[in-house]
Amino acid sequence: MQGKGMRIIFSRKGFDSAAGGGPSPIVDERPLSLPIPAGAASRTTYGALGLGEHAARASRGRLGPDDLCHHDPMFTGAGECLFGQCGAAQTHLERQGVGRGDVFLFFGLFQDFAGGGEPHHRIFGYLEVEEIIPLAGGAPQELLEIAHPHALAMHHGNDVIWRGPGRVAARASDALRLTVPGGPVTLWQRPEWLKRGGLSYHDVPTRWLRGGRLRSVARGQEFVADIGRRQAPREWLARILDEITAS
Repeated sequence: MQGKGMRIIFSRKGFDSAAGGGPSPIVDERPLSLPIPAGAASRTTYGALGLGEHAARASRGRLGPDDLCHHDPMFTGAGECLFGQCGAAQTHLERQGVGRGDVFLFFGLFQDFAGGGEPHHRIFGYLEVEEIIPLAGGAPQELLEIAHPHALAMHHGNDVIWRGPGRVAARASDALRLTVPGGPVTLWQRPEWLKRGGLSYHDVPTRWLRGGRLRSVARGQEFVADIGRRQAPREWLARILDEITAS
């Protein structure tokens, strides 16, 4: 992550009130991101991921172990992440210049149901981009074999898979929480280095509040911060990745 200018992408994923019906759970202090229900293609059920009961609870019974899900981003046991994107969100990433060496920070809506915690946004995983695989000419066999949903069927003409080192968080630490205590969920305590005008889709001045707070947009998937060669955001990112990889 040294040398060239880079970008950090806050990438919204998993269940919420619109996709799935409710927050993903925090179980035994570990965030478990629930993939959204399957769309164009899937061979993976919630039950196969060990998330059947959690999906049923979060969706208030609308989904269960036998329902297919959109297993994306996909994290492997080898410490790799494969993340598919397409359509307007992929076009936005391209226009923002996102490429190799940039880092996706995946966040979503979570709640510790057993502990009585409030719904909140938190970072739950990351992907450091090493490879971008266009799918318009067909998916590589290895991606078909692992049944990545974007490899099984084209979702859009600009469908790609972003690939590289990646992990999910083993614990729901306070350092990975975005929402301020007491909420609402879209009111974030932003990093000190993240200033007005420095995050895509957040150009409206009234979103940038006193006290280092940001009123994040309620819709949208990929929010890009071009950090260039600045050291402060790189140091912050290193701390976030340390939190994610801590066992």
